[in-house]
Amino acid sequence: MDLDWEDFFKDYEWLIVFLKGMVKPAAALAVVLLAVVLSYSQNLSLEGEMIYSVFRSFVQLSVIGFVLQFIFNQENSGWIILAYLFMVSVAGYTAGKRAKHVPRGKYVAGVSILAGTSITMFMLVVLNVFPFTPRYMIPVAGMMVGNAMTVTGVTMKQLRDDIKMQLNLVETALALGATPRQATLQQVKRALVISLSPVLDNCKTVGLISLPGAMTGMIMGGASPLEAIQLQIVVMNMMVGAATVSSITSTYLCWPSFFTKAYQLQTHVFCSD
Repeated sequence: MDLDWEDFFKDYEWLIVFLKGMVKPAAALAVVLLAVVLSYSQNLSLEGEMIYSVFRSFVQLSVIGFVLQFIFNQENSGWIILAYLFMVSVAGYTAGKRAKHVPRGKYVAGVSILAGTSITMFMLVVLNVFPFTPRYMIPVAGMMVGNAMTVTGVTMKQLRDDIKMQLNLVETALALGATPRQATLQQVKRALVISLSPVLDNCKTVGLISLPGAMTGMIMGGASPLEAIQLQIVVMNMMVGAATVSSITSTYLCWPSFFTKAYQLQTHVFCSD
C-alpha cells in the first residue's frame, strides 16, 4: 500500500511545525557548548551535569508545551484546577526538601503555598484582572507558585535554624510564661525578612536592571511595551501578595512541629544539622 504523503503531512503538521520551531533553540546550544568547554578547561567536572540539565529542561519544556496546548484547546476550567494542584504539589515537595529538618515539611510547605497562591488567584479573578481561562490562569499560577515555593522554603529553613541557634533564649522565654509565638517572635521576623527581601528588592529594581520574563515575552511576541508594563505590574503585585501570605502561613504551621502542647521545645527537631 502506497503511503499518501499529503495525508501524512496533514496528520503530523503539528510535529513538523514544532521541529521547525526548534531550529533556533538548537542553535542556542552553542552557548551551552561554550560553557562545557570552559568547565572542562577549568577542571570543574560539571560537563556531565550541564549536558544533563540542558537535556532535562528540553524534555520538560517540550512535554509541558504539548500539555498546555492540549489544555488550552479544551477551554475547560477543570483543567486549570488540575494543573494548579499539580504545580502546588511539586512546589510543596521541593520547598519541603529545602527545609528537610522541619517535621512534615513537605505538607507544611504545600499547604502554605496553596493558601498564599489560591487567595491571590481568587482576588485576581474577583477583581476581573484576569479571566478564568486556562490561557491566562495557568501561566499566572505558575509564576505565583514558583515564587511562593522559593520564599516558603527559605522561611521554614531559616526559622528552624534561628531557633536552633538561640535555643537558650527561647527556652528561657518559655520558662517565664511566654507562648511559642511570643518566645520565637524575633526568629520569625528574621526568617520572614530574609525570605521576602529578594522579592521586595526585585520590585524595587524591576525594569532598571533587567526586564522581567512576562514583560520580555510580551514585547518579543509583538505586544506594545505599555501593555507589557501593565501586565508586569500585575505580576509583581501578585507575587508579593502570594509570597507574603505563603511565608507567614508557613511560620504558623511550623510551630506545632517545634513545640509540644505544653509549650516545650521539641528538642529532637533541633538536634540534627
